[in-house]
Amino acid sequence: MDLKRYSQISNEQFQQQLDKDTNHLLTKFKIKAKPWGTARKAINLFLRDALYNKYLSKNYKLDKVEPFLELPLDSIVAKSLKKLSDNTKELRYWPGLKHLTKEISQKYQNVAQKCATKQHLSKVHLDIILWTENRLQ
Repeated sequence: MDLKRYSQISNEQFQQQLDKDTNHLLTKFKIKAKPWGTARKAINLFLRDALYNKYLSKNYKLDKVEPFLELPLDSIVAKSLKKLSDNTKELRYWPGLKHLTKEISQKYQNVAQKCATKQHLSKVHLDIILWTENRLQ
């Protein structure tokens, strides 16, 4: 994946590139079912790890897109977001990563953004907090 495509772009451009890369990754799966959620999580984890790598982050200026990075979703993170959500109807359904769609993912990303804003951080960093909290329970 070419990280240059993510360097210094707007939020809208970032989302378009993320969607494009998610769909591209889906074409590489050698299985009949195309699990959008699995592909999206893999890309989100890669981008987060690139952000955390000081060499990649500096070279590709990933700090500029940090606010746009998504929270990598899975059942553990979804469970935490449901607990933190002010609007329980908003996140009433977690289909599992295998059946996650862009639309359902966006609902979780919206709640993640609200939670991250309250904690004064970018939503991508919630993964470490939420995942760890739920694994300890």
